[in-house]
Amino acid sequence: MATFDLEQQEQLDQVKHFWKQYGNLITWTLVLVLGAYAAWTGYLYWQQKRAQGATGLYDELDKAASERNADRVRQAFGDLKAQYAGTTAAEQGALLAAKVEADAGKAEEARATLQWLVEAGKNEGLVAVARLRLAGMQLDAKQFDDALKTLDAKVPEEYAPLVADRRGDVFLAQGKHKEAIEAFQAAWKGLEPTVEYRRFVEGKLTVLGAPPEPLKAPTAPALPTAPAAR
Repeated sequence: MATFDLEQQEQLDQVKHFWKQYGNLITWTLVLVLGAYAAWTGYLYWQQKRAQGATGLYDELDKAASERNADRVRQAFGDLKAQYAGTTAAEQGALLAAKVEADAGKAEEARATLQWLVEAGKNEGLVAVARLRLAGMQLDAKQFDDALKTLDAKVPEEYAPLVADRRGDVFLAQGKHKEAIEAFQAAWKGLEPTVEYRRFVEGKLTVLGAPPEPLKAPTAPALPTAPAAR
């Protein structure tokens, strides 16, 4: 049996007292820390496996789309949406599926697919694209109020001019020329001069009798004239 001198015995008693008082707290803290680490590691692994699964289903959808097989596209997208909602693959798949459905003359199904992305999507850019496409299909179906409602949402700044342009199309279809001109003007001003689509918007304004005025470059202040030599 080990023997301890007085100083060692006092230190041992202090350790025992400390552990008796704080041992459970330390143990539970370690359990929580290690548990959190294990959970995070497991989450990363789950995310990786989930992304791989989503990519595999998207590849199936893409192949079916290239073959114009609307039934297989619908099935692949249904699986993608059910198993991997919230992934970029599922949201890209929605845009692709909607295009195939629209090309196949299944406008109602295409609108439903785009509506799902608008409501459930997390990627702001993809959701903005879905809004533009959905509003366009609603416009074609003369669902003007629905189209304006679809466009009445915050979108990334780079998509704002396109939303304004689509809103102008809806107003024009409703015969609201003043509102259409205002929307097209906002779109024209928001698009960069180098963007080709800006000319198309300019054409709409010209047809409506409101051609945009060219943006004038600021004039430099006149330089003072030097006094004439005597």
